[in-house]
Amino acid sequence: MHNPLNDKVVLITGAARRVGAGIARHLHARGARLVLHYRGSRAQAEALAAELNAQRPDTVALAQADLLDTAALPALVADAVGCFGRLDGLVNNASSFYPTDVGRISEQDWFDLMGSNLKAPLFLAQAAAPYLAANHGAIVGIVDIHAERPMKRHLVYSLAKAGHAQLIRSLALELAPQVRVNGVSPGVNLWPEDEVSFDSAERQAIEATIPLQRTGVPDDIARAVAFLLFDTDYVNGQILAVDGGRSVVL
Repeated sequence: MHNPLNDKVVLITGAARRVGAGIARHLHARGARLVLHYRGSRAQAEALAAELNAQRPDTVALAQADLLDTAALPALVADAVGCFGRLDGLVNNASSFYPTDVGRISEQDWFDLMGSNLKAPLFLAQAAAPYLAANHGAIVGIVDIHAERPMKRHLVYSLAKAGHAQLIRSLALELAPQVRVNGVSPGVNLWPEDEVSFDSAERQAIEATIPLQRTGVPDDIARAVAFLLFDTDYVNGQILAVDGGRSVVL
């Protein structure tokens, strides 16, 4: 592949499964070394690390942390830097996602959804910024097309992602010129693993509106992340929708 990343180190949050694992596989295939963060998905994280280290030994490390524990985030970043001696990229991917119907929203819903989708990305970026600046690194946040157009029954999640989008733009201003900050905004990629948010009829109706006539896959997101991290040096403060055109018809 073009632009091999043989000396680059990337910390990916929520990397054990789903889109995070897809980002990890793609960046590793490009030659990057990775620190894969996980909270509770230890078995999946260990399996992914073993898979990737079998391809290139000693190129993937693991880091466990609860991102809602703000005081632990500087240590997470420091541990990631300690794994390979540097940090070139941070991917704020980890995210809680579930419906919050008005009238039943709890303070715990607020803490969880705002914490994982907005607060943690801010404090991780703050902790990582000096290390990234030393290497003219970059941050990519995984947002959502519903940051701009709220999703029904997902008020707190939509609000948190809108905040993450503004965080990206604000950090792009604050951390330039040493660190670039951008975002990727998925549409329908991997459906939730239960049917609490969307039943089968809702899923079919949504899929029918996608102009490219297919749902996304993790590698669609991963390729956009790689582009914003390493394949450009003059894109900053932007959020790229990778959604098959769905945001055009919302």
